[in-house]
Amino acid sequence: MQVSADRVEVLRILHAAQDRDAIMSGMEEMIGYVTLGTNDLQRAAAFYDKIAGAFGVKRMMENDTFIAWGEPGGGPGIGLTKPFDGKSATIGNGVMVALECKDRAQVDALYKLAMSLGAQDEGGPGDRGGGFYAAYFRDPDGNKLNAFVMG
Repeated sequence: MQVSADRVEVLRILHAAQDRDAIMSGMEEMIGYVTLGTNDLQRAAAFYDKIAGAFGVKRMMENDTFIAWGEPGGGPGIGLTKPFDGKSATIGNGVMVALECKDRAQVDALYKLAMSLGAQDEGGPGDRGGGFYAAYFRDPDGNKLNAFVMG
């Protein structure tokens, strides 16, 4: 899977900028959390407990229909929910959650962990061009995720 040259260049510039904190501060504040739908909260929770654990975070909020992982006041979190309207959860075509890793070894390890938890392969770890190293997979509900690192 190749990423467009324009997108790789934008990502490279953002990650290489000397004043990255100033550039990214608005983005970090803009995204608080991402919520994905699930039809089996307990099965999905077992998957995300391990994925979140690989980043050193745990559940921070939960009830009968919703679980969120992250750190209160920390960076963006991820949540799973049974749809409020009572209908079945479905995946969004073109929607993907990207999990930023510290290095290629963490990308490889997260992909291996996801596969061991029953994830569906969408593209194993590899260089996608321009220093963008990523692996793609789907969780047990079919939601698409990637683990990536730039550089």
